Amino acid sequence: MTGSPFSVASLITPGAALDSAPVLHARVDIASASPVVSAVLRYSALGIVEARIDGAAVSEDVLTPGWSSYEWRIRVAEADVIELVRDRSDVEIELELGNGWYRGNLTWMGASAVYGDDLAGIAELEVRYEDGSVRLFGTDATWAARGSATISDDLYRGQTIDARLRETPGASVPVRLLEDDLSRFEPYVGPPVRRQGEVSPKATWTSPSGALIVDFGQNLVGWVRCEVTGERGSEIVLRHAEVLEDGELALRPLRSATATDRFVLSGGRDVFEPTFTFHGFRYVQIDGWPGGVEAFDPSALTAVVVSSEMPRIGTFRSSNEALNTLHRNVVWSTRGNFLDIPSDCPQRDERLGWTGDIAVFAPTAAFLFDVGDFLRDWLRDLRAEQQAQGGLVPYVVPDVLKHAGMPPEFTPMDSTAIWSDAAVWVPWAVWQANGDLRVLEESFDSMLAHVRRVESLLSPSGLWDEGFQFGDWLDPDAPPESPEKAKADTGLVATASFYRTVVLTARSAEVLERFDDRDVLDALAGRVRAAYRVAYVDAALKRLRNDCTTAYALSIVFGLLNEEERQWAGARLAELVAKSDYRISTGFAGTPFILDALSSTGQVPTAGRLLLQRECPSWLYPVRMGATTIWERWDSMLPDGTVNPGEMTSFNHYALGAVADWMHRVLGGLAPAEPGYGEILVAPRPVDGVDWAETEVMTPYGGAAVRWNREADGIRLEVVVPQGTRAQVDLLDLDIRVGAGTHLFHATYPATASALLR
Repeated sequence: MTGSPFSVASLITPGAALDSAPVLHARVDIASASPVVSAVLRYSALGIVEARIDGAAVSEDVLTPGWSSYEWRIRVAEADVIELVRDRSDVEIELELGNGWYRGNLTWMGASAVYGDDLAGIAELEVRYEDGSVRLFGTDATWAARGSATISDDLYRGQTIDARLRETPGASVPVRLLEDDLSRFEPYVGPPVRRQGEVSPKATWTSPSGALIVDFGQNLVGWVRCEVTGERGSEIVLRHAEVLEDGELALRPLRSATATDRFVLSGGRDVFEPTFTFHGFRYVQIDGWPGGVEAFDPSALTAVVVSSEMPRIGTFRSSNEALNTLHRNVVWSTRGNFLDIPSDCPQRDERLGWTGDIAVFAPTAAFLFDVGDFLRDWLRDLRAEQQAQGGLVPYVVPDVLKHAGMPPEFTPMDSTAIWSDAAVWVPWAVWQANGDLRVLEESFDSMLAHVRRVESLLSPSGLWDEGFQFGDWLDPDAPPESPEKAKADTGLVATASFYRTVVLTARSAEVLERFDDRDVLDALAGRVRAAYRVAYVDAALKRLRNDCTTAYALSIVFGLLNEEERQWAGARLAELVAKSDYRISTGFAGTPFILDALSSTGQVPTAGRLLLQRECPSWLYPVRMGATTIWERWDSMLPDGTVNPGEMTSFNHYALGAVADWMHRVLGGLAPAEPGYGEILVAPRPVDGVDWAETEVMTPYGGAAVRWNREADGIRLEVVVPQGTRAQVDLLDLDIRVGAGTHLFHATYPATASALLR
């Protein structure tokens, strides 16, 4: 810790109980003989906070300060407020507090107030004057608290706003100072959460039960702004859901998250925007609309899309519209789940930072969006949690499960393959994407601590084959109620993943010139690889002893086989894919890597057929079923339109969207050959069913782009290379290096090329 950003401010909380979300407030005298030249408000909360000066919001940020590992770090927002204080002698500062992650409901175990019982706010206004003087005004015992129009708020349950209370906010009560270690307050590293756009209703109708249903046409994350006039004291109820079942909202997948907003009318024109909650939804059921269903005007509702502020930097398009829809769905799921933390889902009673999801998805996210600071911020929490738990990287970060309780099937908790490997895989993916060495510098000790922890868990055989593992989670052949029962051996998945982790940590050590660590890690990698090969590779039979698709995918991509073995393994993998009728047969562990395993061993046609399969289970089956985001399960919705009977079913889960990484690098042909695109690899591998594709990304050097399209005798290729970097081009008979500029090539099919290639 480097010390608090606050110099004079204290944490304050209402000194008496209030019947609504508290507003901490004070009038501050900033008068001076010298004009004000700058003014900055720094603010934060135990809970979430919206700051206003004379009734005006100080910034566009929402859900501030977000969710971090509060035990060790709480972010502090900073807003330039010069326009709100200029030419004024005094101003009213308000901090309205919501429960958020700090005091609201968290996890499916029904925990609440996990981090504390008291909501509190802290703020400090720094005013600089033309004569060079500086004055600081902070929250202290002179402030007061009053109620607000929000009479209840919760991230899972929703928000209730009574517009009548805007007219009569009620009497103020004194505040109480909270004793707290203010050193845990620190500036934002990552971006704030903000409104990203608005979506209007696409259709409305009456359900079989007579309820009014509004369809926004897109599964999104945020809330609904409502403009309405009706009888004073009447109530409108908005219930949110991702999908319909039998014509009604499908609420079962939400489990205990009621996702319901309630608005009590003032009698005049009211505008409601529930900014102390968020929902994952496409559909909204409205009860209590003034005048009934017949009087409803769809223009009264607007869905507000909310996410962390991350510039979009990568795109993909092709001749195949289903593939384009799949890619759009990946983008929407990234937006929806990158809300302050990389969460698993945004709608049910979970919304946690599951480490395994981001471990496999980080390369995709880092191509689509500038996520460098977002993930660097989250990795700070990972390191804090890990350090407090003796090197163990928990299942979720922030680790709320240590407070809320661990499901018995997941205990005792210890390091777990892929999930805990996020300590290594995420910083490595960020560095590959943007070349910012800080992420490796900040994370290396954490990476090393994870490796050492897992090394201590290896069995005498050298395998990581003991203890709980998620394994190839959500294998499509596993029972809906037992997603852990996969075909892939958990010891194989864990040991292969650990080998990759050790190799990446060794490569990081070399980059950071920690050569002693590199040498130790290289030796460990050699031992793990040898143990894996003894246990799982049967070179004589040219088979893996665990003869399933995930086993081959991990063995090939993670470098556990020699070149000869890679070829028979790729051929066997292609056989297994064909045997499954080119439908997905991998779960959480194997799916992100299976297309790479095929394409890197010469099985590109098989990879293409697997990618473009439309029957369940496949990436395009949800597209065929009308999905607008990535599903958690391959069959989250069954072909007859009913929701998967499993207890755990989400329709907005980015993990299986990791396939977009292969679409960018291999199908699109645009990848970093060196970290941060110091050199660009242009190596598209066209597949049957796609006649052209174009991929673009904003690199640290500028925009890079690849476009290819089929012609009668070959492939036309256009490559844009930004200044300061170069590209390696590899396609058919092309194998050249080029510098900055726009380059046109024609790659010719070999005389022996198959009809499929052409």
